[in-house]
Amino acid sequence: MKYRSLAIILLSSALLATSEVSTLADVFNEASVSGNVKYYYIQTDKDNSAQNAQNTSAYANTAGGQLHFDSASLYGFRAGVAFMTTNPFLLGPNVDASIIGRDNGVRLGDGPSGDIASKGFSVLAEAYLAYDYKNMGIYLGREVIKTPLIDAKVVRLLPSAVEGVSFKYTLKEDTKLDVAYYSAFKQRTSDVFINIIKHALGDQTKVITGSDSGYVGMFGFNHKADNYSVKLYNYYASDFMNSLYMSGYYKMNMAETKLSLGAEYITQRSIGNAETYLKQNPSYAGGAISVNAIGLKTSLTKGSSKLLIAYSKVFKKSAKHDSLVLPWDGTPLFTNMITSNDLFQSNYGNALNADSIYIGGAQGIKLLYNQKYDDFGLKGFSTTLSYLNTSFDRVGFDKTQEDYNIVLQYKAHETFTLQLKGIWVTNDTSAKVDGSLNAQVKLLTQYRAIANYKF
Repeated sequence: MKYRSLAIILLSSALLATSEVSTLADVFNEASVSGNVKYYYIQTDKDNSAQNAQNTSAYANTAGGQLHFDSASLYGFRAGVAFMTTNPFLLGPNVDASIIGRDNGVRLGDGPSGDIASKGFSVLAEAYLAYDYKNMGIYLGREVIKTPLIDAKVVRLLPSAVEGVSFKYTLKEDTKLDVAYYSAFKQRTSDVFINIIKHALGDQTKVITGSDSGYVGMFGFNHKADNYSVKLYNYYASDFMNSLYMSGYYKMNMAETKLSLGAEYITQRSIGNAETYLKQNPSYAGGAISVNAIGLKTSLTKGSSKLLIAYSKVFKKSAKHDSLVLPWDGTPLFTNMITSNDLFQSNYGNALNADSIYIGGAQGIKLLYNQKYDDFGLKGFSTTLSYLNTSFDRVGFDKTQEDYNIVLQYKAHETFTLQLKGIWVTNDTSAKVDGSLNAQVKLLTQYRAIANYKF
């Protein structure tokens, strides 16, 4: 099953090998090759506030990237593969494996920064056969996708990927439908595609859902007009939960200033066997999954400057699991920061943990200022300053979390990007499966250097 999608590609190529050799040859002669080479350095320091807790410091260097091969189309059919790799070097005794194999280590029980998590890997992350006809398309195999709750995040070295089949239909140029069935998920720090429900719940999958496997059925609706857009996604995770995401944007121009307004709403509910189990065992996860969250944002852009203000709230519910459940790299709230470890909810079996603004009862306000310096004679240079204030409606925790992010970026000719990132978090907050909070981390600092070349 590991190379099922690749086998599909090879079989399809054989079926297309008719007497029209020159036409088949053009499929490969006109194929496109693309990818990137990336270097990534990360260092994370934690000053734990718990009594007698030790301070921790970890870092890592790695180099890797992606290589994509996409064929031209023949009778509407096309195929492709993408290889991805991460190769750590000069590692110290304490490794920040979030850019290497953290998910591999968690899944195999060696921990998030042990020997397994610190090993590099290569993976066939995409392998697909697609068919396009007029305004519809069918896609079968492994795919890197970007949707609100299943997302190929690029904040680390490699993106995550899914395996399944999807159907896309364009009603008009401005309206698109997306229907998909996903059976497996590969987290960005893993080289293994795991059943998509088992990846979320780990060793507790059968206990909670009644089976060791399952699927996610996804429906997406996107409509984009000149000055507004609407997005709706529903994710049905069999015998686990149903998630609905809705957002809308409105844009207008005022003299030399562009104004953008956005709103979002997320609701999640446990379903099937998970609903029954979580109700009968409230001590495990705090109760059945019942989540409601909202987000608002406004941004002003004038020339090369941009100011953004965002707000989010995850509503608290007694006797419920009220934190957002994000097992597949989704970070949908407008207030999301570079810092937040909410991406670690997408590690194997960690779906019911939560972090920062995604905790039930959390309320966040974010400020962001972005400045490009092309008009000042520094072509390609920009800075981004962000601040997030998060308060928590939880008994015994009255310390707000504060995140400060700074990003210095240089971009040249759309092919090369260099980023330096500094991250400071006071009272870093996370929640356990049952909804209780872990001891807050007094101070978390993180530094990153990322060089990326696209070809």
